[in-house]
Amino acid sequence: MSRSLRAGGLLSAALLTATAAGCGGAGDARAGAETPARQTLTWKTCPAPTERQSGGAGQAPGSDWECSTLRAPLDYAHPEGGTVDLALIRARATDRARRIGSLVFNFGGPGGSGVTTLPAFADDYKKLRTRYDLVSFDPRGVGRSSGVTCLSDKELDAYYAADGVPDTKEEEKDLVARVAKYAAGCRKNSGQILPHVGTENAARDMDLMRHVLGDDKMHYFGVSYGTELGGVYAHLFPRRVGRAVFDGVVDPTGDPVQGALGQAKGFQLALGNYMDACVKTSDNCPTEQQIGELLKNLDKQPVPAAGGRELTRSLATGGIAQSLYSKDFWDYLTEGIEDAENGDGRLLLSLADSMNGRGQDGRYSSLQSSLNAITCADFTQRYTADEIGKKVPEFRKASPVFGDFMAWSLTQCTGWPVKGAWQTPDVRAAGSAPIVVIGNTGDPATPYEGAHRMAQELGAGVGVELTYRGQGHGAYDSGNPCVKDAVDAYLLDGTVPQAGKICS
Repeated sequence: MSRSLRAGGLLSAALLTATAAGCGGAGDARAGAETPARQTLTWKTCPAPTERQSGGAGQAPGSDWECSTLRAPLDYAHPEGGTVDLALIRARATDRARRIGSLVFNFGGPGGSGVTTLPAFADDYKKLRTRYDLVSFDPRGVGRSSGVTCLSDKELDAYYAADGVPDTKEEEKDLVARVAKYAAGCRKNSGQILPHVGTENAARDMDLMRHVLGDDKMHYFGVSYGTELGGVYAHLFPRRVGRAVFDGVVDPTGDPVQGALGQAKGFQLALGNYMDACVKTSDNCPTEQQIGELLKNLDKQPVPAAGGRELTRSLATGGIAQSLYSKDFWDYLTEGIEDAENGDGRLLLSLADSMNGRGQDGRYSSLQSSLNAITCADFTQRYTADEIGKKVPEFRKASPVFGDFMAWSLTQCTGWPVKGAWQTPDVRAAGSAPIVVIGNTGDPATPYEGAHRMAQELGAGVGVELTYRGQGHGAYDSGNPCVKDAVDAYLLDGTVPQAGKICS
């Protein structure tokens, strides 16, 4: 789950607002009479999201939104073969006379449905919409774009509840067996799409999208994993980059171990920041020791939760991590821990369900299945239980609360049926236009240091660093006026912020 914790922030809004809707059609690979490069998009009223996009029922977005389907080659190495349908959504620019073009969003995961996420957060980008058509999509293998399916909803309930931190060799074998069963399910149910869901293919899909939308340049806003996707795009097509912003930046130099270790440190930092803030406003704040004891107790004896389900150690850990994506959820964390200590696991379970893409009706979106598939299609590394066991002390030192869990998440690609593409992604982008790279000092999922490394890798004159001294995952959606003004000035007017600018 080295990338899994990145995905949680996509669903945070579900606890505060209703999930927005999806659109477009996605189908199995098929031959097309019209070449993808010459296709014309047909925009229609958006339907309600499917369970693969939202994990449950949802309403279609309002009249501002329209949906279409982009047909892309399934295999860019053999473009004459089959195709895959990609779901798109857009809201057209309000100031048509001053329209710049399309602004394409990817909100991360990997595995998040851009078709559902963009309408949900549209108010945050209202100013940008004055001069851009706001566009997002379900990447291949996600949601309506042939979303990856691995297990049934009931099987996923059991999978996420199972013990993710083995204490004995027998429990290690059980963990590895569960991962193998999961991978076999992915191959059985989604074997045709699995070899083709990697980030490089998604980047090529974006360039096809740019062309079909009629834009000479790719104007782009990437969040979390979306920054990695944007970096790969910039590497492949540096001369086609227009105005681009990376927010909540993934460190492109880290392998899965380094990425998971960085996240362990990041979530531990965020937990400490939460506890420091809590004691200033409440006399009912948990300590780190309390949280550790709660997780140990849940390992021995889960507590009742909603719908006849139980809160286990794994689910509680995911719920705690989910609450650290935004300060808006810190009060939920305080309440959830107290409730769990008193035998009520409902709130932490709700947070864990949000992390895992489970709707209230018990249906799962493709979020985590897609995340696994894309991660394992990207990275070549496959770790054994013995290799991971040797790394646990380092992870535990980095985070007494999350370390063990993050270490054992490295099993996610063990036995995966598709080989990975790289050890780390190449994001060098000499010749690209400037890309604004925003790091948040309190970011739990994509630690602050990743922004500096992304800027360095993009190259001199390309990566322009901006620091936000804040909390939560990402910066622009925090509402900080300094960050928003700097990003808006660049995207709307082309004014590049001063390198090293700091916002508090």
